[in-house]
Amino acid sequence: MDSALPGALAGLRVIDLSRVLAGPLCTQMLADQGADVIKVEPPAGDETRSLGPPFNAAGDAAYFTAVNRGKRAIALDLAQPDGQATLLQLLQGADVLVENFLPGTMARWGLDFDTVLKPRFPRLVYCTVSGFGADGPLGGLPGYDAVVQAMCGLMSINGEPATGPTRIGVPVVDHLTGYTALSGILMALLERARSGQGQRVEATLFDTALSLLVPHAANWLHSGRTPELLGSAHPNIAPYDRFECRDGMIFLGILNDRQFRRFCEHIGLPGLWADERFASNAQRLHHRALLRSEIEAALAPLARDAVCGELMRQGVPVGPVNTVPQAFEQAHAAHRGMHVEREGYRGIGLATRLARTPGRPARTPPRYGQHTDEVLLEAGLSEQRIADLRESGVLPQRP
Repeated sequence: MDSALPGALAGLRVIDLSRVLAGPLCTQMLADQGADVIKVEPPAGDETRSLGPPFNAAGDAAYFTAVNRGKRAIALDLAQPDGQATLLQLLQGADVLVENFLPGTMARWGLDFDTVLKPRFPRLVYCTVSGFGADGPLGGLPGYDAVVQAMCGLMSINGEPATGPTRIGVPVVDHLTGYTALSGILMALLERARSGQGQRVEATLFDTALSLLVPHAANWLHSGRTPELLGSAHPNIAPYDRFECRDGMIFLGILNDRQFRRFCEHIGLPGLWADERFASNAQRLHHRALLRSEIEAALAPLARDAVCGELMRQGVPVGPVNTVPQAFEQAHAAHRGMHVEREGYRGIGLATRLARTPGRPARTPPRYGQHTDEVLLEAGLSEQRIADLRESGVLPQRP
């Protein structure tokens, strides 16, 4: 692996009009793989710059730094005609545009894809990220991760019966929507290599949230039974849950009878796997409560890390329930390069690895408008034109 090689997307230029999480995460992943991503922020800036503490030395929230590395940043007021004209000039050399405005916003600014951008830039891949899409009963309405989790049933299957439906602790819908947008962009670029034509790519939080309901939606579609809250347990597999050891919690993820037998033999329950009540996964699900009580009693005196290490070496899927610091302090996290730390920046490593062109965490997340002059000079604007745009407020100085 040669980290000095250009990334797989070197030479690709992306104009990023998105803010908050799903869009910026998508474009950060493009930047990590070598794309030149130009982040275009509105006069108020990306909202996540202010979602702290904690803040970095430049005054930006850690949240912002998590999804904006590798980009060059300019500030541009697209509500003004000169701002729209400047964006059109930036698009002259662009391959991809990503935006997550409310549907209809780009058209209101005279930048509609079908009628304006597509005829002018026929090779442009235009990715729009929104809550619900542009049409339909919810079309054009704003969408937010936690609200969509609630609307699409994700909260109804997350949590304990005693506490009720619970928001998943990470913005999982935003995250997966970012990956969905990334996949759509890459597919469109692949198709463009054959046809020479760009196209619109759409990713919505609503569609993404519903797509996450596996196996719960499939279970309901086939059985007619509404999925219930199971805490950390799995609706189709047992034992697949968290358990207490002497010094902390573990998560046990047994998928088949072979793993179950090895587990029982190791923790001192050799007769359990032969009991007809637990002889198959279906039987174990039927007797879930009894199975849990047997396992809890056997694990209670055991040391967490020791039992995890021993069972994993025997092919039994199990792991400690770690805190966030403990997760990144694992030796394997360091081995995989998942904790990035350099002067002025701390972040999470790349989740996608290519063997020959591995990509790498690129430049430090940009300050507001940091590269405005650099980017616009490259786009062909004169220094005088840039000065005039700044004087008129089209190029804001600070959020």
